Amino acid sequence: MSENLHWVGYKTIVRKEITRILRIWGQTIVPPAITMTLYFIIFGELIGRRIGEMGGFTYMQYIVPGLIIMSVITNSYGNMVSSFFGAKFGKHIEELLISPLPNWVILAGYVTGALTRGLMVGGVVMAVSLLFTPIEVQHPLVMLTVLLLTAIVFSLAGLINAIFAQKFDDIAIIPTFVLAPLTYLGGVFYSIALLPAFWQKVSVVNPILYMVNGFRYGMLGVSDVSLVATYGVIIIAGAVLFTGCMILLHKGTGLRT
Repeated sequence: MSENLHWVGYKTIVRKEITRILRIWGQTIVPPAITMTLYFIIFGELIGRRIGEMGGFTYMQYIVPGLIIMSVITNSYGNMVSSFFGAKFGKHIEELLISPLPNWVILAGYVTGALTRGLMVGGVVMAVSLLFTPIEVQHPLVMLTVLLLTAIVFSLAGLINAIFAQKFDDIAIIPTFVLAPLTYLGGVFYSIALLPAFWQKVSVVNPILYMVNGFRYGMLGVSDVSLVATYGVIIIAGAVLFTGCMILLHKGTGLRT
């Protein structure tokens, strides 16, 4: 009976999240597609012609995996932080907290919603990229697993941001001052092999570097870091964030007044 209750609760949260994403598709799906199209035109077409090849591929092909994973990161994180904070701000979260649903079901429902938006936007960006350059996926399983795990990691990170946020301005601080710099410095537009030795060492402490290169390996078969390191970083980050989310939900930090 309890398993059926958990399943119904999970489906209800997921349905609410997906309905929200589709209802405001003009805000959730279209802007990332337009932004990535501009990246392809400006960086891939205009600047890429001057750069030439990178890693044995045209510059356009080289940046495609980075732009796709960047869109997945920002949208998974953004969906979670906006949706959960909106529920907290509107006091709907209190209905979930007093329900018989365990915290892991609530967390799974919100993560699935954020994951769905991330994958939807990633799919749109991939479709847009095919208008500019052909891509032959080398390792589909690696590509899909890195994509899924990355979306889950940043969904969990978005929940922590939403829990501690006290006003709407607070949900923009981390994406603007932490997430964006780490993403741009994570090898989206370049190979770290081009950097001086000191900056290569600095780059390896950036977890997004492993996600970008893991996804690039899945699509193109090239990477600046080992696949073992990629999965290790992603899984450890996910485990730490999941544990943190569960502790915060259990304590009701920032949720109970």
